[in-house]
Amino acid sequence: MEYQLSKKSEKFIDDLKLYLFSSGKNEQETKEITDELEVHLYEAEQNGKSIDQIVGASPKEYMMSISSEMKNDYRAWAKYVPLIIIGAMSFSILGDLIQGPLSYSLLKIIGSIVNSILFLGGVMFAFRYVARNQVSKIKEFLIFMLPIMISMLFIGAILIVDSIYQTPIIHFGFIGSYLIGFIFLLFIIFFSLWAKTAVLIVTLIALHLPTLLLSFTTFNEETRLITSMIITYLLMGLYLLYVVKKEKGKKEGTLT
Repeated sequence: MEYQLSKKSEKFIDDLKLYLFSSGKNEQETKEITDELEVHLYEAEQNGKSIDQIVGASPKEYMMSISSEMKNDYRAWAKYVPLIIIGAMSFSILGDLIQGPLSYSLLKIIGSIVNSILFLGGVMFAFRYVARNQVSKIKEFLIFMLPIMISMLFIGAILIVDSIYQTPIIHFGFIGSYLIGFIFLLFIIFFSLWAKTAVLIVTLIALHLPTLLLSFTTFNEETRLITSMIITYLLMGLYLLYVVKKEKGKKEGTLT
């Protein structure tokens, strides 16, 4: 049976699920607790009580209190680790694929692994912060962008070091390269549907589609680089504007 909760209660339940997930709690136990809380909130709202009267003045402390009473289930949670690591590698691999068949130096491969670990830590931090503090969609978007931007800076540093120090190179060939790209693209689509956010897809398009399209033009390299950068910022700005308008529309809808 589904319970029609207020928007605020629905968001709290979603944030609680996200917080418990990113804290390494058991998925089944999380479902049982949130289902039970959902019923409790529904009954309270039917009696004229608000969510603030149930969870108290600090949703953050309420979430931390529930989390402290649950055991960590790292074995079950670990199944999500490969998904997040693959997500971190998708941006660089799909970007490299635009330039042709994939080939990586040993330093790049090791750097990608380290970058994935950093990205994983950043994403987990973003999940917990967003859920625990119940931020607006705009702040949520900016917080989720942080690990992506840090990851890009780290990759840039690896490329600079790689151009200075030579290490053995591994070639994947034409078919192997595009098969890898196809698998990573499918992963991004799956992850976006699972997480119910278009931020990964939009970021991927904004970063790489301008470069791909401009590669078919007769512009010189400098012009392509500047134009690509402008289009990337423009696309990200338009998406942010869309998120702002969507959030504003929701708020206006709840007030009418």
